[in-house]
Amino acid sequence: MITIRHTIDFPAAYPLNRIGPLPDLLFFDIETTGFSGETSSLYLIGCACYRENHWQLYQWFADTEEAEPELLHAFFSFLGDFSILVHFNGDSFDIPYLIKRCRHYGLPYDFSGVTSLDIYRKIKPYKELLGLESLKQKAIEQFLGIFRTDPYSGGQLIKVYQDYLTTGEDFLYNMLILHNKEDLEGMPLILPILNYCDMLEGRFSFAGQSSHTIHDIFGSPETCLELTYESPCSVPAPWSVSDGTFTLSCDGNRLVCSISLTEGELKYFYPDYKDYYYLPQEDTAVHKSLGEFVDRSARKKATAATCYTKTSGLFLPQPRPMWTPVFKKAYKEKQTYVRYSPELFHSPDNANLYLRSVLKLLCPKIPLDQ
Repeated sequence: MITIRHTIDFPAAYPLNRIGPLPDLLFFDIETTGFSGETSSLYLIGCACYRENHWQLYQWFADTEEAEPELLHAFFSFLGDFSILVHFNGDSFDIPYLIKRCRHYGLPYDFSGVTSLDIYRKIKPYKELLGLESLKQKAIEQFLGIFRTDPYSGGQLIKVYQDYLTTGEDFLYNMLILHNKEDLEGMPLILPILNYCDMLEGRFSFAGQSSHTIHDIFGSPETCLELTYESPCSVPAPWSVSDGTFTLSCDGNRLVCSISLTEGELKYFYPDYKDYYYLPQEDTAVHKSLGEFVDRSARKKATAATCYTKTSGLFLPQPRPMWTPVFKKAYKEKQTYVRYSPELFHSPDNANLYLRSVLKLLCPKIPLDQ
């Protein structure tokens, strides 16, 4: 086994204290001769950590096929000094792979003493929101405007390692070590993608509301309400999502929730419809205590769908009912409304609850803070 250690540049692209104290963090990546932990082998483990006021790179390389158990022992002995493991797709590949190789050799190691932060798993719920073509590291790098040249893939390097075992050529060894080193040095460059998670899963400050008139595709005027929020986190690239009624637009640390208000006549449905009569000519429901005085030919028993009164005004759509009374366009319609008044959002708590309900509607895959 060959052990390499040297100081590296670790770009400060993301506030690592959000993950944990620097001395607790260990970034790691492995190189293998295949995907299966039963039929392939491990030949290189690389780690980056903060020690002695510098970022240090540690690599353990299997210069012979028999050196694999030494790599495992060296890595897990080293791992004991850390409590947070940072990686890309390690929950699905690297960690299960290492456990299988330990079991193969009867080694008692596992990852029970560390917390795992998988960048891939963390960002997976945001794939559609951010319009990512895939969740491969290259796709995330391109989204963040990072264009890193890597002439070899992990699969191509399998043959390079096999050739190294046969020839022992230094240039093959250097190729393998450099690839792993560059992967580790590139990991902090994609950490800013976590700003989207930090922002949307965190707390917002309500910055205010405003309304203005816009025109729909037919030229008809409609009122648009804008609720503005600010986050302690700032995203590296803007994003937006809309369903036609609600629109979320984010740039930097500012999130704007735009809502199309409804102006006109909506219905309030009484819950206890058996206590009401429906008056077809007036298109309204009245309580039976009053309906008894209406001619029988002008009234009928109300149903759940006809037990309503109509109200005109300016209405705010609610992704889920927050305020009462609740209005609808029709009985079976899921969308509910409340009479709009600026006072609805005078409470920052109400403003934040409303934002959360819009986020859950437009971004259902994102795990949101309650």
